[in-house]
Amino acid sequence: MSERFNQVAGEWDKGGIRQNIAHFVFQTIASRIALLNNMNIMDFGAGTGLLSFKIASMVKRVVGVDLSQKMLEQLESKNNSTLSVQPICQDILNTPLQEQFHGIVSSMAMHHVEDTFELFKAFYNHLKRDGFIAIADLEAEDGTFHTHGNDGVYHFGFEKESLRGTIEKAGFEHVRFHHAYTVQKSEREYPIFVVTATKKVVKSDLLERF
Repeated sequence: MSERFNQVAGEWDKGGIRQNIAHFVFQTIASRIALLNNMNIMDFGAGTGLLSFKIASMVKRVVGVDLSQKMLEQLESKNNSTLSVQPICQDILNTPLQEQFHGIVSSMAMHHVEDTFELFKAFYNHLKRDGFIAIADLEAEDGTFHTHGNDGVYHFGFEKESLRGTIEKAGFEHVRFHHAYTVQKSEREYPIFVVTATKKVVKSDLLERF
């Protein structure tokens, strides 16, 4: 899968649909989550940073995680003295980062991960106490969204209630779904949601406060 993304990295940002998705996903996240200038945020499946840099303008630091080195090279080329994102090429499900974040965002990457439960467990473990997730992806579709074919696509979108159960099982609460954007292709509509949730506080966390 990473090889395909390596091949298309140089042309990735030219896609108008991708630009629109990133714009409306960011708008949806920013309207639901208080993004503060002391926050460290992970962008999972950051790619070329279409969402990362929008988030970075509002917080202290963004780490862009991806499996495609070429996509991250495109991201890194956009860094400047006033706005930057730290690229990390790493599979966090198998090799976790050695830090925790105030929040994790992601846009259109979840359907490329086979085990959704393990993904949300990884998110949980990478979050500080009370940390949030804001994850955008497709509602359930018929497999026609990806015009290049479905190589590396493990899910044809997601059924919301099934995904809610997965997220709650991984240790999150206050799970909410928000419509972000609808992609129109060949007279078909593909709705995109942002699901937000917070890391559930467990008893051991409460005891640490006293």
